[in-house]
Amino acid sequence: MSEASYTPPRVWQWEAPSGGAFANINRPVAGATHDEALPVGRHPLQLYSLATPNGAKVAILLEELLAAGFEGAEYDAWLIRINQGDQFGSGFVEVNPNSKIPALVDRSTSPPQRVFESGAILLYLAEKFGAFLPRDPARRTECLSWLFWQMGSAPFVGGGFGHFYAYAPEKYEYPINRYTMEVKRQLDVLDRQLAEHRYVAGEDYTIADIAVWPWYGGLVLNQVYGAAEFLDAQRYRNVLRWADEIATRPAVQRGRMVNRTWGAPAEQLHERHDASDFALRTEDKLNPAQG
Repeated sequence: MSEASYTPPRVWQWEAPSGGAFANINRPVAGATHDEALPVGRHPLQLYSLATPNGAKVAILLEELLAAGFEGAEYDAWLIRINQGDQFGSGFVEVNPNSKIPALVDRSTSPPQRVFESGAILLYLAEKFGAFLPRDPARRTECLSWLFWQMGSAPFVGGGFGHFYAYAPEKYEYPINRYTMEVKRQLDVLDRQLAEHRYVAGEDYTIADIAVWPWYGGLVLNQVYGAAEFLDAQRYRNVLRWADEIATRPAVQRGRMVNRTWGAPAEQLHERHDASDFALRTEDKLNPAQG
């Protein structure tokens, strides 16, 4: 199938929204669009997020830290509705000038420390608590290599494949084929690594797994873009084995629910301020701000 050719103008101008999902929040400039302070809870760590694959990473790590006995990892998780432009509020932009979720503020430091970009947050928390990041230099380096592999690869999965396959206003063969090929190559990279190791960076569960699982585990478990059949996910047996194992971890199951606003009500917890929020979840408790 051929597509109409396009000749780029000499100077690109933003003349109209691009269309498709999230078109109302896409723009070629940065900065706040409105004044809105961020809420602050009672815990040292304040998470501002949505349970996209990038957002889920941080909630999963925080739940893993709490499960491992790190009481200082208690946190408040505030919902940022990106489809409504919450990320362009002045308070959020102060925490993350890039206006992307997730963002974290550590109020246990003076002054409070902002952290943005999901990989940076994972690394910050792992170093803060001395957990889920190997101390041995060689194993630490391997872990960080896979963490940055995921950060560098994710735009091809999300902004590339996810956009053109699931969200674009029209389906075009070339971009779908181009990004599908790249995503399948990445799955093959991961599958070959997991053929020789229990976890992404070796035999220990680390922030590399926590970074990679919401994206690639989500793809093969059909939790991201509904594309498992299209990608022939069953062929990546080692990724599936690993994805299934990670999915059984209670902390992962809890973390996936935090700031989630879609799917079955039992899988959603719009805000999280205490561990008891998971057990007390009701229709009113889904969003404590409205309960």
